Amino acid sequence: MTEPSFLTTTRTAYDTVAADYEALLRDDLAGNTMDRVVLAAFAELAEGEVADIGCGPGRITAHLAALGLAVFGVDLSPEMVAVARDRHPDLRFEVGSMTGLELPDGGLGGVVAWYSVIHIPPDLQPAVFAEFHRVLAPGGRLLLAFQTGDERRDHTEGYGHRITLTGYRLPPERVTAQLVEAGFEPHATLVRAPEPPNEKTPQAYLLARKPG
Repeated sequence: MTEPSFLTTTRTAYDTVAADYEALLRDDLAGNTMDRVVLAAFAELAEGEVADIGCGPGRITAHLAALGLAVFGVDLSPEMVAVARDRHPDLRFEVGSMTGLELPDGGLGGVVAWYSVIHIPPDLQPAVFAEFHRVLAPGGRLLLAFQTGDERRDHTEGYGHRITLTGYRLPPERVTAQLVEAGFEPHATLVRAPEPPNEKTPQAYLLARKPG
């Protein structure tokens, strides 16, 4: 089967920027109180093994591990996975796509998708949420983070490189409705103001639970 073009371009873009992306964002959590608060809440709620889907260079994976979770990372970009393994050799990282996770049904206690569903076209996001639901055990927790809005943004430059990358700003209400359709119970939604100078739009965190 031919791979969808958005997966190919997303992988290529993140392969290109992997090292510079990691260097720029390495210490970003230290300056973002709300990110740390939400991740801490998720760490208290989740039980069992957790997958950080779209983990990039592994900074969120490592933070969750430091909070006491048994966590591993999955990313579409082999270069991002290589950087993550180099930066965090004590943690597990795998190459994979959220559109078809090579994980068993009901095996996880938690899934985190931290600014990673933003590259999935909106019409395909319900299938991704259904995949998250599939791999979670009953009672498992899901945490999403994304920029709010309702528009497509095409990027030709990023982290000092020429790239081709599409991202989507998402309305929390629509994402919540899609999660409900996938079988999740919404738990909490938080929208915060952007943090200058890097953020231009409000940011959303969405917690949900697989019933059971």
